[in-house]
Formats: sequence, C-alpha cells, structure tokens
Amino acid sequence: MQQASPQAVVTRLHYHRHSKTLDVQFSDGQQFSLPAELLRVFSPSAEVRGHGQATLVLHKKQVAIHSIVPVGHYAVKLVFDDGHFTGLYSWGYLRELAEQQQQLWQQYLTQVKQANGSRDDQIAVRFIP
Repeated sequence: MQQASPQAVVTRLHYHRHSKTLDVQFSDGQQFSLPAELLRVFSPSAEVRGHGQATLVLHKKQVAIHSIVPVGHYAVKLVFDDGHFTGLYSWGYLRELAEQQQQLWQQYLTQVKQANGSRDDQIAVRFIP
C-alpha cells in the first residue's frame, strides 16, 4: 500500500456495534465506514504484517471491535473480540485503508479463495468482559 497524506487527521470515530462498522471522519470533511473484518485482516500489527511477508488472516467474518484506545494525537489501538489487540492504526493508515477499501477487499477475497480458506469462524469463541 502507498503511504497516505500526512494531512489525514481523524476528527471523529464512531463504532456501530450492530453493523460492526467504524465511521472515520477526517479534518477535510471526508467520512468513511470501515468494516471490523477489514480492519482486523489488515491490522498493522507485526503478527499480521509479518516481517516482510504479510500473513493471510482467515475466519474473521464475525469479528467485532471490543474497544478503541486513543494513542496520543496520531493513532488508535483497536481491541477486537477475538483477542487481537496489537498494532496501531495511525490516522494515515486509516485514511489509506478507507481510500483503498474496495481494491484491498477484492485482493483479500482473491487470496482467501486461492488459499482455499474461509472467512467464517472455525469455532465460535468470543471474549466477554
């Protein structure tokens, strides 16, 4: 993925628990809705991104965001209900995901198909606070 503009500043985040989407509004007025599954499979964590070769994340169709933790004035940490909580979503990375959402999602679906994988849960496991 290409690096997003440094002017991409998040001014509002709103998570919809029912639809499992995160609304992200930027200082330039642009607003996007990002599904929790997309955010999880494209986590910026070393666990997902690897050290050079990205890992294909499967079985996250029903994943939800459990909490959103601000990190300074430049990022958030998303805590998912499958226990994943590493990786910082910078404003620039959120903008990049938002602007490239369609292409990234199609690439992901193609990779899942080629790996003969599945987006569905293997076993229904959720962490309850």
